[in-house]
Amino acid sequence: MIITRSPLRITLGGGGTDLPSYYREHGGFLVAAAIDKYVYVTVMRPFVPGIFLKYSQLEHVDRIDDVQHRIIREALRQLDFRTPQVEITTLADIPAGTGLGSSGSFTTALLKALYAHRRRLLHPSELAELACDIEVNRLGEPVGKQDQYIAAYGGVTCFTFNPDGGVEAEPLQIPMDALFNLEDNLLLFFTGFSRSAGRILADQRARSEQGDEQMLKNLHEVKALGLMARDLLTRGDTAGFGALMHEQWEQKKRRSGGMSNPRIDEWYELGLRNGAIGGKLVGAGGGGFLLFYSEDHRRVRAAMGKAGLEEVRFRFDFEGTKVLLA
Repeated sequence: MIITRSPLRITLGGGGTDLPSYYREHGGFLVAAAIDKYVYVTVMRPFVPGIFLKYSQLEHVDRIDDVQHRIIREALRQLDFRTPQVEITTLADIPAGTGLGSSGSFTTALLKALYAHRRRLLHPSELAELACDIEVNRLGEPVGKQDQYIAAYGGVTCFTFNPDGGVEAEPLQIPMDALFNLEDNLLLFFTGFSRSAGRILADQRARSEQGDEQMLKNLHEVKALGLMARDLLTRGDTAGFGALMHEQWEQKKRRSGGMSNPRIDEWYELGLRNGAIGGKLVGAGGGGFLLFYSEDHRRVRAAMGKAGLEEVRFRFDFEGTKVLLA
């Protein structure tokens, strides 16, 4: 039996510039952090031929073409399983559709497990590109590359997305005391809304490919804010980064009317009134998790708890996608 795990993530700056519709023309940049909430995948060889899948549904089929789970189907095709005899199970700490990059985490964990099953090693960059090939090229999903890359690498990492499709990954050069402050002062609360990011991301892709001036201007500014976030954190100015999160959220809301809703706006303002320096919704928008930066944890937690939002406490993950058992 092979067991792998892949971390979920929060974006600290530049989110949205990792989509091919933008970086192929303008180059992208973002800072992301892997967190200690995971997607787990197990792969084993059952006693009888066939493909046995256990996720939110159960599948038992004989041919790869009959697999309903699109990512698993393409992963098996990618590895050329000619006579399938495999059982795949997946579990997650956080539900899908909550803005923490679960699809990219699942794909990297799945590929890591399948390659380990074949006794083949993968470098994080190779793993991330294989995952991107499945989601972006084979399935045509309107997603970027950050989820797959931060899941594969882990840590608090800067990514540069070049027009030729190449990706440069570099650990954020943040002082250790500032890293601890950042980890302590980022507070994550579930809004109760789960959603698919597809519609919002598809709109961004279409408008970017059409050269929509408003969309491109927004993404240029988002990229600049990502670079500012990197510079502030490199200098150890975590409070300055917290304030910058507010500007990131304002830019994000301008990108699409579906980014927020009255309830999310109400909760966000409640957080600011109770000690948060800044914050934003994590992910493509419309639901998922609110992320605040606050040095007054007690007030923010009390206010969010009274409003009915559940906190998910986390630490950063510095291991990335890994094999737990082989």
